Amino acid sequence: MSNQKILQRGAEALIILKDNKLIIKRRVAKSYRLSELDDRLRRQRTRSEVKLLEKASKIISVPQIENVDENKKEISMDFIKGKKLSKHLNKFPLNKQKDICLAIGQNIAKLHNVDIIHGDLTTSNMIYIEEKTKDNKKILGDKKLSKISNYPNSSINKNVFGRVGGEKINSPGVYFIDFGLGFISQKIEDKAVDLHLLKQALEAKHFKNWETLFGEVLKDYSISKESKKVLEQLKKVEKRGRYKEQY
Repeated sequence: MSNQKILQRGAEALIILKDNKLIIKRRVAKSYRLSELDDRLRRQRTRSEVKLLEKASKIISVPQIENVDENKKEISMDFIKGKKLSKHLNKFPLNKQKDICLAIGQNIAKLHNVDIIHGDLTTSNMIYIEEKTKDNKKILGDKKLSKISNYPNSSINKNVFGRVGGEKINSPGVYFIDFGLGFISQKIEDKAVDLHLLKQALEAKHFKNWETLFGEVLKDYSISKESKKVLEQLKKVEKRGRYKEQY
């Protein structure tokens, strides 16, 4: 018998851990919507998230899809056995936090270069896996994540999996998860808002070093084709936010 555990009950979906190997994301029905409309919306959103994950998997590390059941509105994907950055980023030495944020900036730039908007860029939707030696000693913390991920054949970008004793093992690096609010857009505004969400998340959850960390994100976001335009628009987005706070 399979062992299932509910990890999260969100407004849109249940997140279930199965056999400590798979994550099942099941979009829940909304009683306030007409059943036909609700069925169609959940089916469309499931299909859309699958397409985003498949597209993103070609350029950054994301969960690998194992199965899709549109009738149940479910996506089954591999369980990333790492550290959720919302809980663990502050625990790392500052230099390591900065390296991780460089990698985050690269990931965002790569998504934006192919017009993927994540839609919920917070450290709660990022998981970090440290590389280990055969003796299980962590070694990635002494290396620059940004340099590792620059290599075109690096497993950090290809979501490559190894196996230990028959168990699938994810490659080291920063993984982005939960593309449920994501979409495709060429708009500079949408890309700027994506960055603004991350900036707010860093300020809220990692306030001690948030300015330094966001600065590291922006350093490697510079590989984005439209980084200058996006950063100019980010300033305008922030001004609008400050204006609203006054009223």
